Amino acid sequence: MPDFAPRPDDWPRPPACIPHGMLDRAPNGARVAVAGLVLVRQRPGTAHGVIFITLEDETGTCNVIVWKALYETFRRAVIAGRCLRVTGRLQREGGVTHVIAEVIEDISWMLDDLLRTEDTSAADPAPVAAGR
Repeated sequence: MPDFAPRPDDWPRPPACIPHGMLDRAPNGARVAVAGLVLVRQRPGTAHGVIFITLEDETGTCNVIVWKALYETFRRAVIAGRCLRVTGRLQREGGVTHVIAEVIEDISWMLDDLLRTEDTSAADPAPVAAGR
């Protein structure tokens, strides 16, 4: 479990994940877990195999650094994931906060769950206005 995590009943998200807007509260070097939609994946030729991922949740964005060796382990999630859960160490340098990835999970299935509804109102036709 991450060193810094909010109360589990605060928000509906993967267990132990903190909102990106709270990353400034965690101490430098803390083990954290974040989750969000993948906005950007970058693999600059000058970065020697390092991949940079930007995740977004309802509170903001989070920069994730994926070292080359870790990428080989979690390649499928990094390439295909639309929504990721990343556990790693928080790093602050020069006013920029990053999560150095240790574990990357593809939680894109959660997006599909958002589209499913338990609402049965679609089964009941809307009332027809009088005179029509």
